[in-house]
Amino acid sequence: MASSDWLDWRWQLRNRLKSPSELQLIATIDPALSTWLGTGAAFEVGITPYFASLFDHGNPDCPLLRQVLPSTEESSTQPHERADPLGEDPHRKVQGIVHKYPDRVLLLVTDTCAAYCRYCTRARWVASGQENLNSNQLDAAIAYIADHRDIVDVLVSGGDPLLLSSARLDSLLDRLAAIDHLRFIRIGTRVPVFLPMRVDAQLALALRPRRIPTYVNVHCNHYRELAEPTRQALATLADAGVPLGGQAVLLRGVNDNAMTLRDTFYAMLSARVRPYYLFHCDPVTGTDHLRTSVDQGLELMRQLIGFCSGMAVPKFCVDLEGGGKIPLWPDYLEASHDHVLQFRGFAGNAFDYDRGVRHANQV
Repeated sequence: MASSDWLDWRWQLRNRLKSPSELQLIATIDPALSTWLGTGAAFEVGITPYFASLFDHGNPDCPLLRQVLPSTEESSTQPHERADPLGEDPHRKVQGIVHKYPDRVLLLVTDTCAAYCRYCTRARWVASGQENLNSNQLDAAIAYIADHRDIVDVLVSGGDPLLLSSARLDSLLDRLAAIDHLRFIRIGTRVPVFLPMRVDAQLALALRPRRIPTYVNVHCNHYRELAEPTRQALATLADAGVPLGGQAVLLRGVNDNAMTLRDTFYAMLSARVRPYYLFHCDPVTGTDHLRTSVDQGLELMRQLIGFCSGMAVPKFCVDLEGGGKIPLWPDYLEASHDHVLQFRGFAGNAFDYDRGVRHANQV
């Protein structure tokens, strides 16, 4: 393999590890997994050679490997798990549009990702070949946004929209920015983590600020994902004036301890990515082995708040079917009296705080 191949993002996509024999190159694959993968029942498998190069080879508990390596545990379903845990499908208006919130829409432009996370909330259709919008479908989706003046925010997602050609992405963002009632655009991506060689000057130019800004939210779950090529890719975007936010999913055996989360969020900040959301792992069918409890997530937030920079503390959210994103925060209020609130500080000390409210008959 020539070094030019390794740096070619299309070569990386063509050579993703998919089959049991290819997966054997990076992990020990037991016969039961090979058999199950052979049935075609598993969610799509695909790991870029670049991302595989970051694994702690020989360690079956490698936090990066665990995110993308299939497991026979995915064939087990819990009663509370669902194929569409966020309730997106009932809110589809035209092909590619999910209108769930009053003033924003989700624009799903592709069902293809650089690599396939085992906890994917859209595993029901990602990699199905059915959600890559053609020109007529994209026209209809943009017309829907233009016709609904209550929409101020479009989240472009998929799949991963940064796998579109730079020219096509540039055109899409031009068309969205021309809609006068939109105030900003967001893009959700894992490309800088899975495929940093995709990020070049042409892509950065496509993401440039227009009449309205385009915010790029990068999905990163572990500080080891922020290797130097990814940091360089993020620097290319930041230097071009692209605002970068970051989100993570709380995953068992990957980042479910406070030190790992702190180091991850600090690494994101040092790469000019502001941590934005920490999501409780959605109850997608077959993902129980990757999910923590909500109580554990709240305890981890308690171990972060006050013990590391507030810039590094994202919102911990559960995403409800039909109810949207619900932020959760540890409860520091222990009692409430007429004029006094009693708090327990982050370090465990008790404090009284005057609530600043008096009855109407008092001066």
